[in-house]
Amino acid sequence: MRVRRLPAGAAAGSVRALVPSPRAVEADVRAIVDEVRAGGDEAVRRLTERFDRAEVAPERLAVPPAEIEAALGTLEPALLAALRAAVANVRAVARAQLSGGIEVELDDGQRVEVAELPVRRAGAYVPGGRAAYPSTLVMCAVTARVAGVDELAVCAPPGPGGRAHPVVLAACCLCGVTEVYRMGGAQAIAALALGTESVPAVDVIVGPGNAYVQEAKRQLVGLVGIDGLAGPSELVVVASRGADPELVALDLLAQAEHGDDALLALISPDPRLLDEVAAAATDLAAERPSVADAALALVPVEDHRAGVRLADAIAPEHLELVGAEAEELAGRVRAAGCLFVGAQAGTAFGDYVAGSNHVLPTGGSARFQSALSVATFRRRMARVSLTGASAWPLAAAGGAIARAEGFPVHAESMERRAGARA
Repeated sequence: MRVRRLPAGAAAGSVRALVPSPRAVEADVRAIVDEVRAGGDEAVRRLTERFDRAEVAPERLAVPPAEIEAALGTLEPALLAALRAAVANVRAVARAQLSGGIEVELDDGQRVEVAELPVRRAGAYVPGGRAAYPSTLVMCAVTARVAGVDELAVCAPPGPGGRAHPVVLAACCLCGVTEVYRMGGAQAIAALALGTESVPAVDVIVGPGNAYVQEAKRQLVGLVGIDGLAGPSELVVVASRGADPELVALDLLAQAEHGDDALLALISPDPRLLDEVAAAATDLAAERPSVADAALALVPVEDHRAGVRLADAIAPEHLELVGAEAEELAGRVRAAGCLFVGAQAGTAFGDYVAGSNHVLPTGGSARFQSALSVATFRRRMARVSLTGASAWPLAAAGGAIARAEGFPVHAESMERRAGARA
């Protein structure tokens, strides 16, 4: 853990500048996408063996349903129970997000109904870098299912021998997923977006991943929808007197497990608390080898309101408010991927079992982007119906606008239905 003390009045850009810029991978990813476009399954297998270090390429990209179901028997009972709890909580929160259609009755029989419809087919990418991540599968798959997606394809990098990781397969079984592919990286995103001999193309791709995965999503957006472009993990804590320095330090270190490029910041008007958290983080990190060498920014501010304003400007993936004075300002937060309020609400709960989604906007995109939700998999479509009585006044207004724009046939189309003479 590298502690960096910023001066009072530091801007959001000063905090973000502590995180290294991602390596440019645009050209490499474009070559991978082109290879999959030309070579289909064989290209995906070749690239998977090369980049995912699978030792051997999987004979078949698709995992047989029997292997998915059998994976449940490989889990320890405590892990299986924990996954069931996560599935139940994420499902409950996702169901609460569903809304029905909206219908508006206007004058003389004019009606506009806005219907919410799920996409037919979606793809979920589950990373496989340092370990397997069944939690990401739960976040993506449960939300897609609740949204009403007809078909969900899951892909994850294969492990030794080209096999899919059993804990991810077990999570798939719990979530009702039967279509799983042993492939990772940019080639997996290309296969989902373009389609291959054995991987039907999808409408939307969701899930985190490394720079190659995100660049592939960026290059292919438009051909498919995406949930956003995920960057390194981020946690900003605004703390006031009464916050437990060791608990705050543990929350920051937990996010540092994601890698050296994690964005970590502690904002407080209390100099003593800043020092205590920094000391605790340094001591605890020395005894926890899973914690990467991420930079921790210590940012003094004039008061808690200034702290929340700075956090909003950073627009982090995760934001914690800890301590009575900080917690009282929860209603002022507008730009965070997910907000955790109070000493007991550690960010890690949101990563696994709280029910909120951990696929969150990063890189400041929380200013305009939301967490993965049922809305990611649903689209709105208006259904318009008119009677003769409602068509005439609309045709008169619409015709005037259409002719002003140089589209007289638009005007005629409306006026004929209204029984008018152009």
